[in-house]
Amino acid sequence: MVSNKTQGGACRRIGSILMRAVVTLFMVAILNFILFRVIPGDPAELLLGGARASVTAEQIEAQRQNWGLYRPLFPDQVIDYLSATLHGDLGYSFKFRGRHVTDLILERLPATIALVGLAQGIAILCGVMLGLYAGWRRGGLIDHIATGASLALYSTPSFWLGMLLVMVFSTALGWLPGYGAYSPGATTSSLNSLLDYLRHLTLPITAVALGLIGQYVVVARAAISEVVTEDYMVTARAKGLTNGQMLMRHAFRNAMLPVVTLIALNLGYVVAGAITVEAVFAWPGIGSLTVEALNARDYPVLQGIFLLLGASIVVANLVADLTYGLLDPRVR
Repeated sequence: MVSNKTQGGACRRIGSILMRAVVTLFMVAILNFILFRVIPGDPAELLLGGARASVTAEQIEAQRQNWGLYRPLFPDQVIDYLSATLHGDLGYSFKFRGRHVTDLILERLPATIALVGLAQGIAILCGVMLGLYAGWRRGGLIDHIATGASLALYSTPSFWLGMLLVMVFSTALGWLPGYGAYSPGATTSSLNSLLDYLRHLTLPITAVALGLIGQYVVVARAAISEVVTEDYMVTARAKGLTNGQMLMRHAFRNAMLPVVTLIALNLGYVVAGAITVEAVFAWPGIGSLTVEALNARDYPVLQGIFLLLGASIVVANLVADLTYGLLDPRVR
């Protein structure tokens, strides 16, 4: 009977989490629709290249008719927008004439995932492990060095780290390229091309990973420092458990809750892209596409990117909420 109640409670909790995620995604979509409708400017003129003096009023009105801009925002346009979004249709780009926004995003997404995804993996592995060790060995030399370096990295903008890396390792030493994803004239179907891609990827990954490592070290150290003072840790030590057993059986899972929260928030950052870092290294990802769309006032592309960003954060938090139940039975 107790087991059935426990299972029922877990199912209700999962259902509640999923419902909140769906409602949040719906609100994100509505807000995304409203945001780009209140921005100053006439979409019909943007479609015509902003050349107001060289087009007639009839041509502007024809654009409004073709794109359905004459229809009321509520409920007609918002219903069309939600229906098209559910079918994966995010509209057409103003800057890239005739290109679907979905195609543009999918074209740039792999480069961003390669950059920030690998940087996240490196940062999680190195930052969490170093933070747990520093917190477990509080007051030691490694703790002081790790804490000081992490606070410095945490407070340093990633784009500044990127520029510093370019100045040192690309301009001064010439060890690594600091621009683009491939060298001029490189093909995309050979081992040499893959190695060239990885060389171009090294500095951007380092710039993103260094900042993230600082975050993970600070959070993991604070979490483990709080856990080691709990009564159950004192009891475990009194039972004769070794430091390794205490860390893995008791401290690790409880200390991971705030770390999981930070990881979930940063996973949204993976999909959105490190805009400033991509701008520094001219990396052809979502971040560079955002800058291009901003400069061209390409609202459909910006709308699609912001929707992707919001959805990725909601999904990441959904995964974090579900993970809490696995790490801490009290949450279930």
